[in-house]
Amino acid sequence: MKFGGGLLAGILAPQAVHACACGCGIFDVGGSGMLPEGAGGMAFVEYDYMDQNRNWHSDHTASADDNDDKELVSHFTTVGLQYMFNRSWGVQAELPYTFRSFKGTDDGTGNVMTHNWSGLGDIRINAIYTGFSDDLSTGVSLGLKLPTGSFKEDADFVDRDTQIGSGSTDILLGGFYRGDIDTNHQWNWFAQFQLDLPVATQEGYRPGTEFDSAAGVDYRGFSLGSVRIAPLAQVLYSNRASDSGGNADPDNTGYQRILLSPGVEFHIHPMKIYADAEFPVYQNFTGDQLAAPVMFKISMSWMF
Repeated sequence: MKFGGGLLAGILAPQAVHACACGCGIFDVGGSGMLPEGAGGMAFVEYDYMDQNRNWHSDHTASADDNDDKELVSHFTTVGLQYMFNRSWGVQAELPYTFRSFKGTDDGTGNVMTHNWSGLGDIRINAIYTGFSDDLSTGVSLGLKLPTGSFKEDADFVDRDTQIGSGSTDILLGGFYRGDIDTNHQWNWFAQFQLDLPVATQEGYRPGTEFDSAAGVDYRGFSLGSVRIAPLAQVLYSNRASDSGGNADPDNTGYQRILLSPGVEFHIHPMKIYADAEFPVYQNFTGDQLAAPVMFKISMSWMF
């Protein structure tokens, strides 16, 4: 049985007057260690960090004066449980909690202000099926993102796309495939995707449909005593449609993005520690939005 660092919840929505697409769904893919390989369970905790401090227009940086939003710092913490009842069927649940700091221009005074808050994010529940082949190399997932996160924090200053919760119920569809590159089973390759489709929304705001995917290779031939060390390299691709509705800003939401992500996993049975950094190499944003120069992930998981 092999599991990895878990999946981050928290689909956060882009905004109405200010513009800074969140792009948090990219944390839900990446790394082959998270893919199930047999019956059993895994409890995990994950931390992700993103500091959106650069104004981005189309495929290049732009003047900060063009965007009333100045900086959005997010600390995502997620606890979760994944359990495979047998080699074919399993479930996963994720409970996120987000700490957020937003710096933007107050519409009334024109002054730059900072607002800090935290709260429960949008819970995710997924069913997992891996029964397509004997080696569990292929799997799919189907689930829901529930509107448990608040989207009414200081609504006069914090717009809908900057809220911790999206207010929407989303269908989640995912899949993965992995295989060996060499006959010694030390070099492996993997591919994953996840589609997030909002189907029920609240108060004039529909977040854009988001597609996230990852493809990469890892090497499992290193060890240090009883610790197995697996470096990996992956390419991440995201495509998010613009938001819609009376409280959305379609002219300044939506993007396409490609990131390169080196990472490493340490396995000390029954525990795994996984970490990576995600560097954008191509971004194309609609309008003016805040972008992060790098994103970070670290997770710990316990198998049982």
